[in-house]
Amino acid sequence: MKALLLAGGRGNRINELSSVRNKCMINIDGRPVIEYALKHAADAGVEEIVLVVGYKAEEIINSVGNKYKDTPVKYVIQWEQKGLVHAMECARETIAGSDFILFLGDELMVNPRHRRMIEEFSNNNGGVFALCGVLWVDNTDMIRRTYTMIKDESGRIYRLVEKPRNPLNNFMGTGSCVFKNEIFDYAAVTPIHHQRKEKELPDLIQCAIDDGKTVKSFVVCDRYANINSFVDLNEAEDFFLK
Repeated sequence: MKALLLAGGRGNRINELSSVRNKCMINIDGRPVIEYALKHAADAGVEEIVLVVGYKAEEIINSVGNKYKDTPVKYVIQWEQKGLVHAMECARETIAGSDFILFLGDELMVNPRHRRMIEEFSNNNGGVFALCGVLWVDNTDMIRRTYTMIKDESGRIYRLVEKPRNPLNNFMGTGSCVFKNEIFDYAAVTPIHHQRKEKELPDLIQCAIDDGKTVKSFVVCDRYANINSFVDLNEAEDFFLK
């Protein structure tokens, strides 16, 4: 199992900070945001971390190097910042047939369960195509920043909705997902989001669901922040104060 860590974007909604550095290099509690994702990947026991970089790539490469702890790091360049699914496509050859766990370089999690998530995926003996990392939130307004889902009692997901105006329940989707390598086959048919003009992760996964693939949810952490705004930054800092 490999880890695919995406850190190519700029983060225009925090332009005052990201104009001079990749947003994944912004410090939270004294460490770059990306270091938390690197730690989660290494702690999950992956054999290799494939790190997709683009905007201000040299800062990340010089900081991380070719190994994080004892886990090898390999780089892929996303020459054009065309969204998350495009970043995944850039890494297709480097992932080279391996199933993988996805991380976003601007995510923070409290009490992450990535190792258990990989075990759950592996123990299904090929019966699960993907696991989507989710968490329960009391404030459903938070779900408007990521995605929501319709699922049954077994956790099987039937519908994903990107940035819903009216969240369907209290489950908030994250960027942490485990995939069969064949997820790349659905990138070409993933529709371009009408507002962002990019291909979105929930739409990629929905293409697999619509094709009959089994996708399930997995509670991946207790608290979560995706650093896209100053509000997110303040919430993330609050994790460590508490």
